[in-house]
Amino acid sequence: LSLYSSPARETKYVENPKTELEEGVSRLRHVLEPYTAWCQLELRGSSKVKVDSSLVSGFFSEGYEFLQNPPGGFYPRLGVISFAGIVGLFLARGSKIKKLVYPAALMGIGTSMYYPQQAVAIAKVS
Repeated sequence: LSLYSSPARETKYVENPKTELEEGVSRLRHVLEPYTAWCQLELRGSSKVKVDSSLVSGFFSEGYEFLQNPPGGFYPRLGVISFAGIVGLFLARGSKIKKLVYPAALMGIGTSMYYPQQAVAIAKVS
């Protein structure tokens, strides 16, 4: 038995009211539910992807051959471009968006310095 009597507690659980955003997302999910279920069934049926092993092995063998006999100045260029990416990561403290944009931009600038014709071709396409 307790020495002290505890007062009777009358607690009541109260849910927080849903915001407009939560209500909108809920309605959107209910509207899209049949379509997502259909997509999931379609993906389960075609989840087995067949890959031609000759294409995969050809890709890796070409890469291996390229690294065995690289063009002149390839590794120094690769080092400068990689260093630019690392500097971009160092400069991009704080925001996650900066961590994506700065390294990619600095690596793109470094790559375009060494490969100007390809950079122009890519800029024309995009």
